[in-house]
Amino acid sequence: MANTLVLDRKSSAMLRENINDLIALAAVAEERSFTRAAARLNVSQSALSHKIKSLEQRLGLRLLTRTTRSVAPTLEGEDLLATLNPCFEKIEARLMALNDARDEPTGTVRIVAVEYAIDTILWPKLAPLLKDYPKMNLEFVMDYGYTDLASSQCDAGVRYGDQVSDGMIAMKIGPEERMICVAAPGYFEVAGRPETPQDLSDHRCINLRLSTHGALYAWEFEDADGHEINVKVQGQLCFNTIHPILRAAVDGHGLALVPDRLAAKDIAEGRLEVCLDDYCPSFPGFHLYYPSRQRPSSAFQVVLDALRHRD
Repeated sequence: MANTLVLDRKSSAMLRENINDLIALAAVAEERSFTRAAARLNVSQSALSHKIKSLEQRLGLRLLTRTTRSVAPTLEGEDLLATLNPCFEKIEARLMALNDARDEPTGTVRIVAVEYAIDTILWPKLAPLLKDYPKMNLEFVMDYGYTDLASSQCDAGVRYGDQVSDGMIAMKIGPEERMICVAAPGYFEVAGRPETPQDLSDHRCINLRLSTHGALYAWEFEDADGHEINVKVQGQLCFNTIHPILRAAVDGHGLALVPDRLAAKDIAEGRLEVCLDDYCPSFPGFHLYYPSRQRPSSAFQVVLDALRHRD
């Protein structure tokens, strides 16, 4: 037991030493000067130089190139800093958020999402926050495109899956989803049931027009071998949001491809029936995406904590 405590203390001391020296390295690399970095860290120039030399000796690498006029990272130093800097930024942002959280969260959090995500994920999880934090405001922007957050002045967006561009973080906020093909019983009685996705060309279908580029959404299916099947359907009706599509299907105007959770009540109560069920796979559910370099405000941190999906 005593030996374990000694080892833990040694490990802890070594960790503190490494962290302090890495902070010193990042400061010198950013300032390109030992003098300016020493002033920034409030240490003597000699003490700072000793820290860097000690770190280089432990690693067996030269991390900085020193000249009479400037200091610059070596290739090894650049590689190390590329790993360190994002970590330091995240730690700093989190500490600032915790500091903000000492007071009541304030400000506006603006999120762009499709109507279905707002109704089934965002609103149920975030509505209670309005009572708990009266100084916090929420704004929802409905859009079916992959919105550029900067141009739309939104703090975060919602999309299916965790594939996002560089500089973004994706956080899971909902369960897996499944799009199913449905119609009213009366429609099937008259038009029959499609047996394969290719049969949809003989049916009236209710289209969704995507706001991103104005194209019609191609219905997506998957065969028994996992091959994707995309079908462009035709019909008298087209909407740019999902809820009217569901209503039109219930009213007997054709087939609709809708989220299974959205149609669950109408199916359970007999207003809709499912077809092509074997061709409708599950896929990753909704994820919140937001800039990785964004300093989370206390209000945004509260939103993140509330939305995080817990399996």
